[in-house]
Amino acid sequence: MSQILAFAGSTRRGSLNKKLLEAAANRVRAAGATVNVVDLLDYPMPLYDGDLEEADGVPEPAVRLKRLMIEHDGLLLACPEYNSSITPLLKNTIDWVSRRQDGEPPLAAYRGKVAALLSASPGGFGGMRGLVTVRSILSSIGVLVLPTQVSAGSASAAFDEEGNVTDEGLSKRLDALAKELVKWSPKP
Repeated sequence: MSQILAFAGSTRRGSLNKKLLEAAANRVRAAGATVNVVDLLDYPMPLYDGDLEEADGVPEPAVRLKRLMIEHDGLLLACPEYNSSITPLLKNTIDWVSRRQDGEPPLAAYRGKVAALLSASPGGFGGMRGLVTVRSILSSIGVLVLPTQVSAGSASAAFDEEGNVTDEGLSKRLDALAKELVKWSPKP
């Protein structure tokens, strides 16, 4: 059974991307994988700075998250869009986790992983412009990013009060993405 690590590039309470991530994670489980959803709030990291890394090493939260990423076969990422791009939180997380430590091959947390991307936004584009950047970054560090992605526009109306998806089209797209992620994730 594939093991998928899932997180959103937002720590905001009530985040639409966290809601979308939970809905997608449930579908990935139903498609046959184990999913571990984590909150980046539990992995606080300073802004990446080479001088800071040289002086103090990789921060302990980044080391813990990297360990988790290495232990999982694939990634499920909900990627908010800020001003048509990736959130600073998500970019900073990717950067710190990419740092090589003693005895590790380069990009140990990323190479050979499969990733599925999601985004949600109250706007009409659903955050899809930011996914272009996330796809580019992950592809360049050895991640196979699935061509199927889900962008949920007008996402404020896509969930009920319990966080369930109420939009039938979105629900079908999430099901398809979940099946594709399980299909392409390497089995242990």
